Amino acid sequence: MAESRHRIHAARVDSTGSLAEERGDAGLVTFMRSAAKPIQALLLVRSNDDLAEEDIAIASASHHARAEQLAAVRELLARAGATEDDLECGPVNGSRVEHNCSGKHAGFLCVCAAQGWPFEDYRLRDHPLQIQVLAALDEAAGLGGNQIPIAVDGCGVPTFGLSLERMAASFGRLARNELEGADRVTAAMRAHPALVEGPGSAATDVMQAVPGSVAKGGAEGVLCIGLGDGSALALKSEDGSSRGLLPAAAALLDLRDLRVSTIRNSRGEAVGEVIAES
Repeated sequence: MAESRHRIHAARVDSTGSLAEERGDAGLVTFMRSAAKPIQALLLVRSNDDLAEEDIAIASASHHARAEQLAAVRELLARAGATEDDLECGPVNGSRVEHNCSGKHAGFLCVCAAQGWPFEDYRLRDHPLQIQVLAALDEAAGLGGNQIPIAVDGCGVPTFGLSLERMAASFGRLARNELEGADRVTAAMRAHPALVEGPGSAATDVMQAVPGSVAKGGAEGVLCIGLGDGSALALKSEDGSSRGLLPAAAALLDLRDLRVSTIRNSRGEAVGEVIAES
């Protein structure tokens, strides 16, 4: 049988935020992409006191456009007094609501409505919303100002470059509820892991397998996990493939049932496996 290898870099920090374990290069700087969504959602809970857990979970999500996920996005839009046309992510299947980042974008519109900021161009780096998002990320990562590289994410908003160690540290602070509003974000994610991504996604599978954990994946092979004891991990697949992330995370977390992932073709037939190696 033919074999291919996915090299995955990982950093684990302890409950104080100090580097405790390194696989590959913990100092590797890469863009956090959608793994930053739970931190971006902090602005939503800070500006809205009466959110349902589903509202917070979908704002932290990369959803699969399932009916309950789309309903949660529309709930946030209604709260903001916004419509689908106000979303500044691109359309999928002709619908901006079906874009997997629409929950985050709807959450951003809620923040703008609460703060009296204009909806227009909320995705741009110099909008008051994105200035506050960067400040929240900077606080979570424990860095001084102007140290975070910024690019444009696939859905049009800024994305942030951090080392794996700093990504892990930010999820540790999130899991320990050291950031204003973190307790509400983590509670919502833990209560609704299937809203945050969906069945078959590494983040959802980890949250369902590890009580007290919060996890979020990002494009190009990123996965961040905060654990109930306040420690945290960040993983990055060197080739950008995500399919090795769950077995690698399972190996680091000693989750024997998740260390092997089955590869299936479009017919649903098992055609291979991904197995974590030390």
